[in-house]
Amino acid sequence: MAPRKSKKTAPSFRKLLKTSNIKIENKLKNRQLKQQSTAKKHRKEQKKLRQALNNAATQTPLPLERYKKRPEDEEDEEEFEESLPVDMMEEDDLEQMKAMAQKASFLTRDLSSSEPVHARKRKRENVMEKYEKLPRLMQKEQEKELIHLLPIKDKTGIIPQTMERPVKKAEKEHQDEDGGDGAEEVNAPTPLPLLTTQDLVVLRRKRLEERKVCIAALGSSILSDPSANIKKLKELRSMLVELDPYVAVTVRKLVMVSLMEIFKDIVPSYRIRPLTEAEKSTKVKKETQQLREFEEGLVSQYKFYLENLEQTVKDWKQMKKKKSEVVSLKSYKGLAEVAVKCLCELLVALPHFNFHNNIIVMIVPLMNHDCKKISEMSCEAVRKLFKQDKVGQASLGMVKVISGLVKSRNYEVKPEVLKALLCLRVKEVEVKKDADDIAPKKRFMNCKEKRKHLSRMQRKWKKAEEKLEKELLEAEATESKEKKLKLHTETLNIVFLTYFRILKKAQKSILLSCVLEGLAKFAHLINVEFFDDLLIVLHKLIESGDLSYRESLHCIQTAFHVLSGQGDVLNIDPLKFYTHLYKTLLRLHAGTANDDMIIVLQCLDVMLTKRRKQVSVQRALAFIKRLATLSLQVLPNSTIGILATNRVLMHTFPKSDILLDNESQGSGIYLPELDEPEYCNPQNTSLWELHTLQRHYHPIVRKFAAHLVVGAPSEGSGALNVDLSRKSATDLFEDYSTKGMTFNPPVATPSSKKKEKFTIGDALLDSDLKKQIDSRLEATSIPSDLDFTAHFRKAFM
Repeated sequence: MAPRKSKKTAPSFRKLLKTSNIKIENKLKNRQLKQQSTAKKHRKEQKKLRQALNNAATQTPLPLERYKKRPEDEEDEEEFEESLPVDMMEEDDLEQMKAMAQKASFLTRDLSSSEPVHARKRKRENVMEKYEKLPRLMQKEQEKELIHLLPIKDKTGIIPQTMERPVKKAEKEHQDEDGGDGAEEVNAPTPLPLLTTQDLVVLRRKRLEERKVCIAALGSSILSDPSANIKKLKELRSMLVELDPYVAVTVRKLVMVSLMEIFKDIVPSYRIRPLTEAEKSTKVKKETQQLREFEEGLVSQYKFYLENLEQTVKDWKQMKKKKSEVVSLKSYKGLAEVAVKCLCELLVALPHFNFHNNIIVMIVPLMNHDCKKISEMSCEAVRKLFKQDKVGQASLGMVKVISGLVKSRNYEVKPEVLKALLCLRVKEVEVKKDADDIAPKKRFMNCKEKRKHLSRMQRKWKKAEEKLEKELLEAEATESKEKKLKLHTETLNIVFLTYFRILKKAQKSILLSCVLEGLAKFAHLINVEFFDDLLIVLHKLIESGDLSYRESLHCIQTAFHVLSGQGDVLNIDPLKFYTHLYKTLLRLHAGTANDDMIIVLQCLDVMLTKRRKQVSVQRALAFIKRLATLSLQVLPNSTIGILATNRVLMHTFPKSDILLDNESQGSGIYLPELDEPEYCNPQNTSLWELHTLQRHYHPIVRKFAAHLVVGAPSEGSGALNVDLSRKSATDLFEDYSTKGMTFNPPVATPSSKKKEKFTIGDALLDSDLKKQIDSRLEATSIPSDLDFTAHFRKAFM
């Protein structure tokens, strides 16, 4: 029979090669580990030996300890030593002991244990056994320190002389107090002398002057030649970690502000991009290489500086003191305020430079901070950035971060955060033009058509003109109008998205007033698709009654801005908004509600003047009469604004002169308490309020009232001055404001004429006053020969 084949197959050559390589690698690794461990042990032993040699060389040998023994024990010990044999140890044992003594392991080994030197550690050590193995020390007698004197020579030989070192009184007292630990106190550092408060102030002033001189020198050298002295920026920035506790806070503040001013001066007017690998490898001119080094160093130092400012603000927020810090927790707030101020200045001054988006991310959360000063600084910086940004790139980045902040905080932020959006310089956006999109686009001529229709000279001139126009645009360095419109459109879309989210999800939030004010400003730029939904939401808000008077005015203003812009094509009659404004006009008065008057004047301009074709005469007459009534109960500047609005309405609606005619008769009776302006019969009344206002103490109010009484003529004796007639109602309201608690225009001082003596006659006295005087005079006895005036003064003065 053939032998049975084994089930196991022979391993392949590749598998054998693989396993053999693994084994070889493992052997090499084990060998390396053993070598490393032995080398490490050798180094440790050598280190111990060196340390022992150094200690032996530096320290003086101490005398042997002597133990107090009883005289009986000393006699027994001497008898025992005499009885011991001299030759107890053999020569072989002596040699072995000498050889073992030369080994370091023998010296350091515990002689009480019987284990070998390299034995493994026990798994469980018995603490009590280890403690019992330690040698006990007997009470030792303190050895007195001796001083070796000059020896004496005698017949017998040289006799050494010694004496005890004398102990000083101070050392002796110190030893007595501390219980003999004076040797440990010898190496202690001597304490610094205590300085008085005046000395500390002088020392601080001196050190501060030194730091100021250093900061000024570094700053002037950097500004004189930035490219050559760019490395000094690092030296100046290193002073941000000043460790002297006397001047640390002040120096850090000065360095922060100095670096901020330096960066504002030396930063170029363009953004520095990082170099590619290909650009780094290519050879360039010496000037180009210097410029690259300067730009690289500037960007890196600017980055580190911003990181230092950010870390300062973070430390203040967390209020965690570092171990290496010398600044107290109370000083963190002052440092953080200076850091935020520097960040705000850089945000406004360098919107084009690197890391501007990082500054935006740091500043925007601080707008909602609890600290009032930091919040105001951040909001003011954002408003300045919006006002000066002409292109729109920086504004777009800022609006994105603000929108993200409002959404992440669940719409619970300060109103000032959204009020900053009112400073955006957005006047035009891209509007969908259906007609232009549907119309066929203009087809340009190709190369063959140009050759066919243009001569050779014409093609040459056209090419030169295109090249020249391109160069001129590059020289002007102006942004294209298309790019601006695109950025403004994207910015406004984010703003409206934030506003609509708040209208939908947080109608009872404190941000609603800011949202309505923002919609009133940018409503003419809203897309037509959102008009119906927006008007419905605004009407529901007004009818809910949860809004304040100012918020309801903003709703009305938003609705009419929407309808006056792109909404002209829509056939919508906002009668509900007219009715609401007419009904609530009389809520204004001369108190705090006078601040809402400017919004009312803006609403009247949009509702009546700009929509004159959609407004009926009855509605216009009702508003004119209601405004004349309102002018009697508000401040003078509000009265002037109302009268200016009535003047414009009388010019816009010529039939309103019926309110100045007392003899005209109409059907019905005027109903001033009715809230519907269309059905209150305003044509049956007159503007009698103008006659009352002609006796007003304010001269401008008297001029306007007299002007309207005669029909508001543009020319003639009753016409206004050019300065008053050409100004709008809102401008007049601002010009004659009394916020400074003074008369505007100022009232003339009275004349300084001497007053005549006051005499009272019976003809000038009222009956009641005469009775009181007679009763007083009867109570006082008046002689007949005295003057009446003297006794009158005596009775009543």
